[in-house]
Amino acid sequence: MAADEIVGATIIARQTCVLAGQAWVDEVFSQLDDTILVDWYVSDGQTAESGDVVCKLVGNAKALLTGERTALNFLQTLSATATATALYVGAIDGTKTRVLDTRKTLPGLRHAQKYAVRIGGGLNHRVGLFDAILIKENHIKSAGSITEALAAARAENDDVLVEVEVDSIDELREALDAGATRIMLDNFSNNDLREAVDINSSYGYVAAELEASGNVTLDNIRDIAATGVDYISVGALTKNVAAVDLSMLFRID
Repeated sequence: MAADEIVGATIIARQTCVLAGQAWVDEVFSQLDDTILVDWYVSDGQTAESGDVVCKLVGNAKALLTGERTALNFLQTLSATATATALYVGAIDGTKTRVLDTRKTLPGLRHAQKYAVRIGGGLNHRVGLFDAILIKENHIKSAGSITEALAAARAENDDVLVEVEVDSIDELREALDAGATRIMLDNFSNNDLREAVDINSSYGYVAAELEASGNVTLDNIRDIAATGVDYISVGALTKNVAAVDLSMLFRID
């Protein structure tokens, strides 16, 4: 096969997955040779079964070989994130709770993985330290209290979401009294989550949105959702993913 020969190739799923990353594959090959044609049989957000042809490609053999691994790396990783998200979202189907991602993303792939989370049916938490403020334990200690930390954050930037992380019912009450509108319940037991939901409800129209976080798995997420929290954040969507199995095969007639 000559380097400049025009050949065909297919990307095939070797396992069931929710596809994500089409734009990244297109861009890889476009940068190498903008005459390469990519015809998608499975679109982002759709499920590919083992053996399904995900897409077909036609173009310069050298360019296809050069881009093969980079394109597959994107597609396998982002599809893994979308697939994991879909599993977590499916596990709490029928509840009011929504699945959130975190900032625990792979280096250089934050926006890509957050896109894949949305494709899998999840919601994005903050992208970075600029589009939302999360007040954590060290911030509270530095400020002196939850009340003071919340006031300082709002004074600094009142145009973004300010969320307070608490690790006890007492801290939850303080955050509510300080006017917090989003509260993260860190590593609460399910009993404590239910109590937190009840306390929050008692605040009526000034109640906060509640987010459960910490040690969330596919085995326990439905029980957590059943406590009535609004959100569950899951770091595993982006930090613990194992690339799905896809392969690219050349077709030489």
